[in-house]
Amino acid sequence: MRIHFRIRSSNEIVPFNHQQLLTGTIHKWLGINKEHGKVSLYSFSNLENGRRKKEGLLFENNTQFFFSSYDDDLIKKIIKGAREDPSMFHGLSVSEIIIQEDPDLNDKEEFYIASPILIKLPDGLKTEHILYNDPRAGEFLESRMRTKMREAGLVDDSLKIRFVTNYPKAKCKLITYGKVQNKVSLCPVIISGKHETKRFIWNVGLGNSTGVGFGAIK
Repeated sequence: MRIHFRIRSSNEIVPFNHQQLLTGTIHKWLGINKEHGKVSLYSFSNLENGRRKKEGLLFENNTQFFFSSYDDDLIKKIIKGAREDPSMFHGLSVSEIIIQEDPDLNDKEEFYIASPILIKLPDGLKTEHILYNDPRAGEFLESRMRTKMREAGLVDDSLKIRFVTNYPKAKCKLITYGKVQNKVSLCPVIISGKHETKRFIWNVGLGNSTGVGFGAIK
């Protein structure tokens, strides 16, 4: 299930690197002590429609983002949390919550991203980042997704995931989260598999760290 948050802005500048602030808001609404450290069966998008200024982003016409989860209890928790405390950060606050049921994805295979996809592989004392144009990328996306599917009791031997590497606007980007720099991919993906599997992915997102704002898909 997916919920869309309509956000009221006070025209205060929001820092470019505000992902950690958005994550903190999500965790506040969910109850961070209950969800922290678990496999994240949810994802959330970036804030939309920000106008770039020298100091950060300005949301003149307000903004929005979505939160998706395979677990309906999480949806109930975040709705309750947002209603009890709609405040966010830098003058942003929730003005409306819209619920969207899972769509029919039987005939859909190409998905656009709503937040950058992060694939990271521990390599001794350092971390290797796998990008969309790496031949191994699809394999790692599938492996990570199967881990999440096992958590939910789902199995799909037909699952295949790959980036649309010839997408003309595909690119890599460096995003700082806290003090960590992450190399991420902004590129659509092709997902083939059972309808239930695609709905699951539509909710939980792709790659690593979906619980802190990476890998949400439209």
